[in-house]
Amino acid sequence: MSPVASTPPVSWRTVAVPVEHGGWGFLVEPLVLGLVLAPSVAGLCLAGAAVAAFLIRHPLRLALMDRRKGVRYPRSALAERFVVGYATLALTFVAAAVLLARAPFWPPVVLAAPAALVALGFDARGRSREALPEAAGAVALGGSVSAIALAGGLPAGPAFGAWALLALRGITAVLYVRARLRLDRGLPSGTGMVLSSHVAGVAAAGALAVPGWGPWLGVLALVLLLLRALHGLSSRRPRLRPQALGFREMSWGLVTLVLLAVGYRLPL
Repeated sequence: MSPVASTPPVSWRTVAVPVEHGGWGFLVEPLVLGLVLAPSVAGLCLAGAAVAAFLIRHPLRLALMDRRKGVRYPRSALAERFVVGYATLALTFVAAAVLLARAPFWPPVVLAAPAALVALGFDARGRSREALPEAAGAVALGGSVSAIALAGGLPAGPAFGAWALLALRGITAVLYVRARLRLDRGLPSGTGMVLSSHVAGVAAAGALAVPGWGPWLGVLALVLLLLRALHGLSSRRPRLRPQALGFREMSWGLVTLVLLAVGYRLPL
């Protein structure tokens, strides 16, 4: 039997709700965009499933870490109960979506699974702050926009194009924030690689816009993110606390979301 560690009582909120802000941004952006592109009851159910699946990550990480250490903290059983509860809620929402969807939505779920497993694998080893799991998590969460859009009857091209654009936004955001934090600490930041990724993102957004899988406003969004990176990684950048930088990046996510939503709906 695993030893029970003696610790003060744990608050359920610290077990049930993740504290990072960036993850919430990467969760909400595809849910909102998917429902704007193809509103449906099935899409709302998938949004609920995505939120529940996102919430599983934190208690699951705690439970797995405690098991790896071979101990039972007061939080351990609580974390396991939240994992079961969130999983049940997610499966219930998915079952409802299957019954209500206008078209199959499983392809993006399957395609997002490897990225989600990468993020969870790093989580379980206490390495969630590394670049790879952060980027993989952003890509996996972005897949919900395609699932919601397909369930609401949107054609596959724009549905997957929206995911690609959000994946570009997520990956470049992860690289930029990490580089800026390192730059402010006087550490090697890989600025050239970060800026190259943004340029590649602009080119990819343009390639998606040509066949109509993405809006031209998506290209504008990626250009604005490139300009943000050019300034933010330059000697003229203002010094920001990590929390302030995180909130500022969430604002850029909102700008990107608005441009994509308007671009797809008009279309522009």
